[in-house]
Amino acid sequence: MPLIRVESSEDLRLAPYSGMTDAQLRDGPDSEQGLFIGESRKVIERALAANVRLRSLFLEEKWLDQTTGLIERLLASDPELPVLVATRAQFHKVTGYEVTRGALAAFERPALPRVEDLLVGARRVAVLEDVVNYTNIGATFRSAAALGIDAVLVTPSCHDPLYRRAARVSMGTVFQVPWTRIGQVRDWAPEGVPLLRNLGFKTAALALADDALPLQDERLRACERLALVLGTEGDGLAASTIAQCDYTVKIPMDHDVDSLNVAAASAVAFWELRTKWRG
Repeated sequence: MPLIRVESSEDLRLAPYSGMTDAQLRDGPDSEQGLFIGESRKVIERALAANVRLRSLFLEEKWLDQTTGLIERLLASDPELPVLVATRAQFHKVTGYEVTRGALAAFERPALPRVEDLLVGARRVAVLEDVVNYTNIGATFRSAAALGIDAVLVTPSCHDPLYRRAARVSMGTVFQVPWTRIGQVRDWAPEGVPLLRNLGFKTAALALADDALPLQDERLRACERLALVLGTEGDGLAASTIAQCDYTVKIPMDHDVDSLNVAAASAVAFWELRTKWRG
């Protein structure tokens, strides 16, 4: 295989891997939408299956045996693709961290669709408000893919689902579940909730409140189109968001536990209110 053995950490082809922040990659001048880094074979393969454009591959030489099949397929379709291979010391010098799941890949960031276009035909949608923990974002996307969520909307202050750790935790499902951003400012609900309502969705805010409906309430199950709104770690949803939504919903719990982490709560809610697999 025509592999490129790294000779210098200053090689310009290594720039996307050399400690650039997510924002720097996103605002990079050599791609219209910017770049993002995918880590692990599963993430890379799911991005490729979603027709995300690959710019280069970078891996430590110890992963060559496990990655040979993928590399051969990539080079068969694009013989000019840079496949950069480094020693452990070189790899660590470039990236500054240990990669435990194989190769890294630089991808061109896809353009995000309009909310109206994304939700055509959708019945169950998740809205992530200000979620800033990448592990929670990735885990929520994985649950969404597995449990019948048709699309995910992320608010302006929610962190990026394509960030390396989020995509890795999701097992690449950020490329399987359609998603986009909703709203232009942090207080997205005055604009976003009416938009969802105009598209035929009822909105359900998952929040602790004395008058909240239990998750299994038949009114929720009966909604033809339902958007589940989940809040950030710790503070939960903004009061203004809860006030805008059609329903406030809670997950009934035992042993005086008041709430679950957002990723766990999303999995419970997605399963309970799924439309698929019902008679």
